Amino acid sequence: MSSLLLSRLKRRWLAWLCMSALVVGLPVGCAVLQHKERELVFRIEPGTASWFSGLPSDVQEFDLKPKSFKAGENIHGWWWPAERKNAPAILYLHGVRWNLTGQLFRIQQLRALGYSVLAIDYRGFGKSHGDLPSEASVYEDARIAWERLKVLQPDPALRLIYGHSLGGAVAVDLAAQLGQEAAKNGGAQVRGLVIESTFTSLGDVATAMANTSLPVRWLLSQKFDSIDKISEINMPLLIVHGAADRYVPPRFSEQLFNAAREPKRLLLVPGATHNNSMSLAGKSYRQALDALMKSSPSPVAGNSLVSPAKAG
Repeated sequence: MSSLLLSRLKRRWLAWLCMSALVVGLPVGCAVLQHKERELVFRIEPGTASWFSGLPSDVQEFDLKPKSFKAGENIHGWWWPAERKNAPAILYLHGVRWNLTGQLFRIQQLRALGYSVLAIDYRGFGKSHGDLPSEASVYEDARIAWERLKVLQPDPALRLIYGHSLGGAVAVDLAAQLGQEAAKNGGAQVRGLVIESTFTSLGDVATAMANTSLPVRWLLSQKFDSIDKISEINMPLLIVHGAADRYVPPRFSEQLFNAAREPKRLLLVPGATHNNSMSLAGKSYRQALDALMKSSPSPVAGNSLVSPAKAG
């Protein structure tokens, strides 16, 4: 239920935002527009998700407060270690609207597959305090959480990044950073990247949902432009998308797949919507994750795979 991306974005709001951006030139006006844009993008629901029934007893809650944060700011997160010692660990990055309490069902599924999971709320979500999120702030929060994951799982070969919906764009940005650093300094920091129900850029998905001919991609201040970063990740990649996703069209994942380096796999899940690909894919999802963990960190030609998932 996380990230019903821009589901409440009414066409009149998008048209108002874009047309206003064309005519407003004063700094104050631009600041107001950007604030409204961020409200519309992140759509934060306060409080606890109605379907949340409490944390499992072995989930450890924590707060990160780096020196760069302003007074009162923090990143709140959960660390759920797997039963098996030294299991692979996943950094979980969620999308818009719901905080961590709305994510537990998907986090539970990942842990049931044998992974330890580190999940965070970006500043402004849930118990993470701070200003209204922005593209820049969620990227910064993901990098800070990554540094914590490195401590919790010191083996780079046992680290994965996972992003759902808008969190997929955050994950792509982080993976691109790490790929660039590995190319410059040598030594991969991460085994691979998993992105699910995500998109090429925020402008593309907003255009598709609002069915507008306005040049949204160039007008929005929040870009989340994964299509221009995906070729820089330089690590094994798994892209998952529900074939029946009404919010983010599966063609966006296909475009990301085509733009990405090897090794890569695209898992299209028949009948799955924006939020249930993991549960409907069943064994196919597990097998795809297992294959990712066995992939070579270095790009290898001819190692891509496109496959429909079979329930199991």
